[in-house]
Amino acid sequence: MLSGEARQGTVPSGYAENYRYKAIAGDAYGLGETGAPPLYPGQPQVHMQVMPMAKTQQPGVREAEPLSCGRECRGIMSIMCQWLNILLVFVPLGILSPNLEWGCACTFACNFTAIVPLAGILGASTECLAAHTGQMIGGLLNATFGNAVEMIVTINAIKAGLVSVVQGSLLGSILSNLLLVLGMAFFAAGLRTKESKFNSTGASANMTCLTLASIALGLPTIFSHLPNAQPEDMVSISRISSIIIAVVYLLFLWFQLVTHADLFSSGEEEEEEQAVMSAVTSVVLLLSATVAVAVCSEYLVDSIEGVSEEYGLPKAFIGVILLPIVGNAAEHATAVTCAAKGKMDLALGVAIGSSTQIALFVVPFSVVVGWIYDVPMSLDFRIFDSTVLLLSVFLAGNVLHDGCSNWLEGAMLVATYVLIAIICWFIPEEGGEHHSRREL
Repeated sequence: MLSGEARQGTVPSGYAENYRYKAIAGDAYGLGETGAPPLYPGQPQVHMQVMPMAKTQQPGVREAEPLSCGRECRGIMSIMCQWLNILLVFVPLGILSPNLEWGCACTFACNFTAIVPLAGILGASTECLAAHTGQMIGGLLNATFGNAVEMIVTINAIKAGLVSVVQGSLLGSILSNLLLVLGMAFFAAGLRTKESKFNSTGASANMTCLTLASIALGLPTIFSHLPNAQPEDMVSISRISSIIIAVVYLLFLWFQLVTHADLFSSGEEEEEEQAVMSAVTSVVLLLSATVAVAVCSEYLVDSIEGVSEEYGLPKAFIGVILLPIVGNAAEHATAVTCAAKGKMDLALGVAIGSSTQIALFVVPFSVVVGWIYDVPMSLDFRIFDSTVLLLSVFLAGNVLHDGCSNWLEGAMLVATYVLIAIICWFIPEEGGEHHSRREL
C-alpha cells in the first residue's frame, strides 16, 4: 500500500537522494483513459513510477577509477617514469659485474647505484598498497616495506658476519634523516620564507621515541665496559631490550594512528589519498623490487671487504655515511622538495618518522636476525656511536621544540652531520695499526 506521501504524488522522505518519482497517467499502463479509480473522491488518478537516479558526486570528492588495464598501466607508468629510474640500468650491470670479474670496486659502485632507484620503487609501491588498507595496516606496511632496503642489507650483512657494518649503517640511517635531511629541509624552507611553522606536538612525540632508542643503545654499551661483563650476557640483554623496543614501537603506532591521531594532523589541506593501482598490481611490483634489492644488496655486501682492503675505504665511513644513502635517497629528495614548497609537516613526517622507524623497528629487527642466524648482533655499539646518537637527538629536539624553523638551524644540523662524517673517515679499523694513515 502506498504511503500518504505517495498517494499525494510527493516524494517519500529518505529516497530523494537515490530515486526520482514520476507521475504517469493511467492509460500509460493500459488502464484506459480513466485508469484505476482514485483513492479519494475528487483526486485525479496518478500512478507513481520509481526510476533510479544517478548518485550526485560530492564537490571535491573524486570517485575511484574502476579497475581496468588502462588504469594499471597508468599507475605503473607514474611510478616507473621518474628521472631517478634512469639508474635502473645499473641493476643488470651490478648483477653481471661479479661474474665478469670487473673488480670489487666496480661491483660495489654498480650495485650501490642500482639500489637507489629500487628503493624509490619500493616506497611508491608500498604507498599504493597502503592506500587499499586501513590506517593501522597501512602504518605497519610503511614500517616494514618502507625500510625494506635497510632490512635486506642488514640480513645479508649479518649473514656475512659484518656486525660493525650493520651497526654503522643503522646509526647512519638515523643520523642522515635526523641531521642531513632535516637540516636540508629547514634550509630549503628558509630560502622560501623567513620562518616555517610546523606541528611541534607530533615532532615531540617522535623525539621522545628517539630518546628512548638512544637510552636503549647507550645502556648496553655502558654495561659492556663494566668489570667482568661477559659478551654472552650482553647479547642476552640486547635481545630482551630489542623485544621491549619493538613493543614500544607498536604502541607508538597505535598512539599515532588511533588514539591520538589528531595530534599528528597538520593544518595543511591534504587531498584524499587515492590508489593509482590495484592491490594485486601493487603487491607484484613490491615483490619484484624486493627481489631485485635482495640480489643487488647481496653483491654489494660481498664487495665491502674488498673495497675496504684494496682502496683503504674505512668500514665505518661505508656503514655510517655511504650505505644510508642507498635506501634513503628517494625519501631525502621528497623531504627537501616538500619543505621547499612550504609543506613542512610532510617533510618532518618523512625525516623524523623514518628515524623513529629505524631506531624502534629496524634496530630490534637486526638483533632478532642475528639471533636467528646465531650471530652475536647486539646493541653494544661503539662509545662513539652511542654518544653521537644521543647528542644528535638532543640537538634535533632543541631545534624542533618551538614549532618553527629557519635556514640557520638547518645549516647547523647539516654542519653537525659533516663533522660526524669527517670523524668516521678517520675511525681506525680493528687492528688498525696495520693500516696506512688516513688522508682526506
